[in-house]
Amino acid sequence: MKHTEIDILMYLFEHYVDDEVEFEVDQDRVKLELRDSGFDDLQISKAFDWLYGLASAGEESDTPISEHATSVRIYASEEEAKLDAECRGFLHFLAEVGVLDATSRELVIDRVMALEADEVDIAQLKWIVLMVLFNRPGPEQAFMWVEDLVMDDTYGCRH
Repeated sequence: MKHTEIDILMYLFEHYVDDEVEFEVDQDRVKLELRDSGFDDLQISKAFDWLYGLASAGEESDTPISEHATSVRIYASEEEAKLDAECRGFLHFLAEVGVLDATSRELVIDRVMALEADEVDIAQLKWIVLMVLFNRPGPEQAFMWVEDLVMDDTYGCRH
């Protein structure tokens, strides 16, 4: 089975989010563990590049994007090709309920576009949203809400 960047990112998030791992310091150890888990070097490098891109994009997005209540996000054709109607609708929903502000939404779209994949499905998009929210300071409630959503999808509903 060929693993993609998003598979590695999901693996890293699931296994290391609570461990306070410093990727800069522990990068060789983490890469070795990923190789031992069956991921190839090229995809591992791409996943780390994606994470560094997330960190640097997060630093650049300190100035929030202001948006009026009547604003509508228009997607470029390249974005529409990667994000189907379900994914775009999900992003719109998250913005409407206040989980994503305009800055976070744009960061999610930026990180989707940074993936090599031709398309991103709704499950993958939820993980990307979770990673972006985890990386941004601020609304912990939004992060926890999306985390519950992702984990319910991943492990089945736990009610």
